[in-house]
Amino acid sequence: GFSLDLADPKAKRAVEVDGPFHYLQDASSGDYIENGATRLKSRLLRSFGWHVAHVAFFDWDKASKSDRRQLLAKKLAGIGVDLREDRESDAPESATRAILPSTPEEKPPLPRSSPSPSM
Repeated sequence: GFSLDLADPKAKRAVEVDGPFHYLQDASSGDYIENGATRLKSRLLRSFGWHVAHVAFFDWDKASKSDRRQLLAKKLAGIGVDLREDRESDAPESATRAILPSTPEEKPPLPRSSPSPSM
């Protein structure tokens, strides 16, 4: 299976935040090129009907704080997600909070592991 950074399985939409390990850097030009594993994952997800917005680390890093919202809005618009603030969310507030907690107190508890049996 695949892991996705943020996903809506019912709508088959996802966001992938692609860090440096998702890319190779061309030695002569310095350009970043998706590596084979990232390309394969993207191709397979598309073949299963998923729409994935990729946010590359180099685009995020070079964007100013105010430009990051526009960058994210543009990427999400490409998969049919609207970030306009005047739009009412179709997701329940509690679901949004579970995915993106705004404070540390709101984070869901981590699962506890049971002690291993002694041998």
